[in-house]
Amino acid sequence: MKFDDEEKKLIESIEKGEWESITNLQKEIEKSKQIAKTTLRKDQRMNIRISKKDLSALKIRAIEEGIPYQTLVSRIIHKYLSETFEI
Repeated sequence: MKFDDEEKKLIESIEKGEWESITNLQKEIEKSKQIAKTTLRKDQRMNIRISKKDLSALKIRAIEEGIPYQTLVSRIIHKYLSETFEI
């Protein structure tokens, strides 16, 4: 079985004993779900003006991804602000 670099680093970390078991897994799952809900909550509106060409391209890309174009815009902004998206 072949592993990519990220998987290899994870395996090495586990083998070095850098991971600890969670005593209350269900509690941690619920805590993580709540953090995700709070982080991803869309509770504000934003109006912007963009070129017709860019909007058309956004809508095409969203169709390819199978999501609404507003969701795609939101994901792009979130990724950019999370420093996981490079321009």
